Amino acid sequence: MAININNLQNTPQVKTDKNDQLVQRQQTTVQQNVGSQAMQKQDSVSITPQAQQFSKLQEKASNSSGIDQEKVDKIKQAIAEGKYKINVEQLAKRIMQFEGDLFDR
Repeated sequence: MAININNLQNTPQVKTDKNDQLVQRQQTTVQQNVGSQAMQKQDSVSITPQAQQFSKLQEKASNSSGIDQEKVDKIKQAIAEGKYKINVEQLAKRIMQFEGDLFDR
């Protein structure tokens, strides 16, 4: 068997051992996978304007007490001055409606 020793540096080294060939294939596969992963697009998340607005409203609602203090003060002043009038018919209707809703009638 003749071996050409003149161009050894320019020719790729031939792997004859099966284990070396397997390792070379695995390395090639890993390099290809790394290259393709680098080209893939990164995941991203975006929030719609409606969701942003909802978040702001939710924060505003949680920060408020839910009481209209100005209205409360006006009613207190009207009671103190004797000017607050109670509509007894409307009050009775609302009490009956509340009890009906409470007891499912």
